[in-house]
Amino acid sequence: MSRKAIAIGLAVAAAVAGAAAFSLGLWQSVGVSSMSLAGWIAMILGVLASLAVGVGLMALVFYSSRRGYDEIDRD
Repeated sequence: MSRKAIAIGLAVAAAVAGAAAFSLGLWQSVGVSSMSLAGWIAMILGVLASLAVGVGLMALVFYSSRRGYDEIDRD
């Protein structure tokens, strides 16, 4: 593994650690809070919709790749 790859890996790890520490600090500063039933339902529906979009797009990528739609026509 090259020094450049190690440096990039360390930089990414430091950025992720910094973002996690910042998020944890924000979470702890909010204190105890509760979410209503409507909030929970909205969050669950949002997560399910995001997963459906992600799975659907990945399925289209695999379908397109298998059918050869991604190949370059060299006529």
